[in-house]
Amino acid sequence: MIAEAISAGWRIESQFLAPGGARVFGTESDIYQLADGVMERAATTATPQPVIAIAERRVSTLTELPESGWIVVADRVSDPGNMGTILRSAEAAGACAVVLTNETVEAFNPKVVRSSAGALFHVPVVEGIELADIASAGFRLVGTSSHHQPGVVEYTKADLSGRVAVVVGNEAHGMSLDINVEQWVNIPHFGRGESLNVAMAATLICFEVAQQQAAK
Repeated sequence: MIAEAISAGWRIESQFLAPGGARVFGTESDIYQLADGVMERAATTATPQPVIAIAERRVSTLTELPESGWIVVADRVSDPGNMGTILRSAEAAGACAVVLTNETVEAFNPKVVRSSAGALFHVPVVEGIELADIASAGFRLVGTSSHHQPGVVEYTKADLSGRVAVVVGNEAHGMSLDINVEQWVNIPHFGRGESLNVAMAATLICFEVAQQQAAK
């Protein structure tokens, strides 16, 4: 993970090494040697790696995003594992940013960082945004739903080209149907469950967006 951050140009402020640990090269960070047992108390995992680092946080704003490109919006997503997977899928599919609304888990939550598998370092992140701000920035809001409200379209049949913002909602409640979106889309499924996991749904839609964007 430290090597991924360095390769993406993030500034590493400090590295902390457990006994027997080795520093990660490629950055001019401060290096601190830890005594036995300190790493286990300082790290956020039960069996930490022998090196941890402090990186300078990098955040973006809506105004910094390119004029062309599409984004993924996490609206009130609460589970860090889901958020990390959404970041990973968005980066893999070529999204130009991932935007988190105010009630979404923090992008820099340690579990989010780990579950993103390094994607967090390679895709711009915008936090603390309202959906109205995204529409005002020129994105077409496409909302995802497991319901069959009027106007909903199967995601493979919807127009996902151009400057589009794909919005995925809370694990338990989804998106509010009162949100003013340009298009509602859903993913047909045939089992007994009411909906897919939000991260899995985001993955499917991200790659559909990528396919449509490439075809234009």
